[in-house]
Amino acid sequence: MESEIYLHAPGVLCALGDDLADIREAMFAGACPGMRVSDIYSPGRPLRLGFVDAPLPDTGFLPVEDRTRNNALALAAFARVEARYRALAAGLPTARIAVVIGTSTSGMFESESAARFLREHGAWPQGFHPLQQELGSPARALAASLGISGPAYAVSTACTSSAKALISGARLLYAGMADLVLAGGVDTLTRFTVAGFSALEAVSPEACLPFSKNRKGINIGEAGVLFLMSREKPAAGPSVTLAGWGESSDGHHISAPDPSGEGARRAVEAALDRARISADAVGYVNLHGTATRHNDAMEGWALSAIFSGVPMSSTKPLTGHTLGAAGALEAALCWLALTDAGRRLPPHLWDGAPDPEVPPLRFVAPGETTESPLKYALSLSSAFGGSNAALVLGGRGQMPGIRSVSAPSGRKG
Repeated sequence: MESEIYLHAPGVLCALGDDLADIREAMFAGACPGMRVSDIYSPGRPLRLGFVDAPLPDTGFLPVEDRTRNNALALAAFARVEARYRALAAGLPTARIAVVIGTSTSGMFESESAARFLREHGAWPQGFHPLQQELGSPARALAASLGISGPAYAVSTACTSSAKALISGARLLYAGMADLVLAGGVDTLTRFTVAGFSALEAVSPEACLPFSKNRKGINIGEAGVLFLMSREKPAAGPSVTLAGWGESSDGHHISAPDPSGEGARRAVEAALDRARISADAVGYVNLHGTATRHNDAMEGWALSAIFSGVPMSSTKPLTGHTLGAAGALEAALCWLALTDAGRRLPPHLWDGAPDPEVPPLRFVAPGETTESPLKYALSLSSAFGGSNAALVLGGRGQMPGIRSVSAPSGRKG
C-alpha cells in the first residue's frame, strides 16, 4: 500500500529561541539571540557558542540515573508538543508508541562535573550516578515519564544521530511496530565536547563562516528537538512529510570525511530515489556546513554534482553546531521553511568570500524568497567515521506516497 509519514509541528529549543514562531522569525531575519562569546565551557579561552536560554523543567521526579540537564532539555522540547501528543496518543495502547532520540552527550555534563568534584574532595558528589552518562537515558526518561511501553532507544552516530533517529522512527511506522513515534535529538554544551573539537583545531572564537576562504572553524551549540511522527495527517494546519531519506557510511577516516564527497552524494541520491523525485524538484537544501575546510570541500563536491542552481544555506551560524541534535534541528528549520506563508528561505550568513578550492554552490541571500511555495527541502548531515544521512521533507500535501508494507494498527476501536 501507499502511505506517508507525517512530521507534526516540532518542539524546539536552540540558540534561535524556544518558541516555534519566534524561532521562525529569528531564523529568517538572520538573528541569533543565543549565540554569544563565553569561556564557561573553555576556561580562559572565550569562544562563540550557541546557548539555550529558556528555563528547563526540574528532573527531580525521575530516577537519579536520569536526572541530567540533557534530559531536562528533552522534557522541555516535549512540553512544546504535549497537547498534540495527547491528541494523537488518545486511544492508542502504550505499546504502539515509540521513542527514538539522537544524542552524543547524554549526561556528559554531570559526569565531568562529578569528576572534578572527585578530584577536589576524594568522593563522588551526592546525586551523581554513572548511568547518567548512558546514551539511552533521554529515550528512557521520556518513555518512563509518559508511560510508553513501545520501543524506546537512542541513536548515537555523532552528528548524524538525530537525522537517523527520524529515519528510525519512519522505519518503525512502516514496519508496523508503532503508530506514533516521538523522535528527535538532544545535546547540551559540555567542556568535553568543546575541548575535543578544540583539540582538532576546529573551533572558531568568532562567528563561523561556512564555505568562506576566511573560515576558522565551527561554533558549538546545544538544542532539544522533538517531532511527532505518524501516518495520520494533521487535522489542521500545514502538512509536512518525511518524503525520503538516504544513509551511507564511507568509512574514509575516523574524523575526516571522504574528500571526494562520494559518501554524502550516495546518501542524497538515495533520499531523492526514496522520495521519487528528481534533484530539480528540491527547492532548498540545508547544508551540514560546519565551516571546516574538510567538510566544506566534501560537501561542495557532493552537492555540486547533483544540484544546479538550487538555493542552499548552512544555518549553523544561527544555532551553532548542535552535534547529535543537529539533524533533527535542521529538519525542523526545513519544516519552518516549507510552511512559511511568506515563502522565505533560511539565509546563508557569511562574509561572501568563497573558497576557490570548493566547487561553487548557490547560497541563499538574506531576505530571499521563492517565487512559488516550497514543495521539497533536503537536509544533509555528516559525522565522524564517514556517517552520512540525508532527509527529504515535503510540504503542503503535494508529496508522492512511499511504498511500504501494510501493517495492522494498534488503535482501539
